[in-house]
Amino acid sequence: SQESTEKSEQTAGPVAGSSPRPGTDKHGDETPSKKKLCFKAAKEHDIPEDLYKVLENKVMERASDLYYVNMSVVEMTCLDDADREGIVSQSVTSHSDLIPGVYEGGLKIWECTFDLIDFFSEAEIHFTNKSVLDLGCGAGLLGIVALKGKAGKVHFQDYNSTVIDEITLPNAVANCVDEGSWMGGGGDGKTHKPPSKRPKKAECSPDALTTCRFFSGEWSEVSQLLLSSNKPFSKYDIILTSETIYNPDYYGALHDTLAELLDKHGRVYLASKAHYFGVGGGIHLFEKFVEERKVFKTSIVKIIDKGLQRYIMEMAFKDSS
Repeated sequence: SQESTEKSEQTAGPVAGSSPRPGTDKHGDETPSKKKLCFKAAKEHDIPEDLYKVLENKVMERASDLYYVNMSVVEMTCLDDADREGIVSQSVTSHSDLIPGVYEGGLKIWECTFDLIDFFSEAEIHFTNKSVLDLGCGAGLLGIVALKGKAGKVHFQDYNSTVIDEITLPNAVANCVDEGSWMGGGGDGKTHKPPSKRPKKAECSPDALTTCRFFSGEWSEVSQLLLSSNKPFSKYDIILTSETIYNPDYYGALHDTLAELLDKHGRVYLASKAHYFGVGGGIHLFEKFVEERKVFKTSIVKIIDKGLQRYIMEMAFKDSS
């Protein structure tokens, strides 16, 4: 249900979360002077004490045993500039899932997110006690899978603060509290009941949220915030990112952020389409970019041939074991 036809039609290559892509729109006609104006400062978002308030007026759906906010309902409730950034109304009026430096696609879930979730099971990726970053998180489903996998800590980053407040945080909460207390209550049409056949798996508890932190802002700004914070910070064992490499102009920002935040023995799992038409980015170009930097070694660990060819890449430092 998440695989919109827009994905194959969007020349900019919609993403599974937002990330710092200021300065060049899908036609490449922004001027260099505008590039400098688009960097969004980093901000940490607090987890509210009243978790259920986060879920008010949210319609939840389920896929891959994960609860997530219905995006179209969020768009409707935020249409009249109800979100402080005004990204929803701008996205709707411009008929675009990408407004460079303003809105970076985090209000939608794209197919590579589910590719990566499937890969975690197939490759038996273990998150137990690991430190995990969901970079360009959007809905935050990758980080939530890590949380359900008993990760020691999970941090979420998205370019837009609206996405964190209206989507990522509610999704994390919904997957960590008893669904009986908020699903299907009152018959007010604001919630959906979960399917009757539910896999018997260990689930998160509200306590798991204490291991989470949520950040909005441009990649390098968030990286700087983490590294200069008074709060204790250890680098990440695993960084997850999906469809964040469609614009080659910002490969440097992504590469440097990964290099700064990944533990020396850590791994990056990156999902991408083969090529993003209109901007020119894609897995092979990014692979070449990384190779030329001589910091990381890369490996294509899965190729998905359904529709537009998609890839999953693993990255690690060249000098790691």
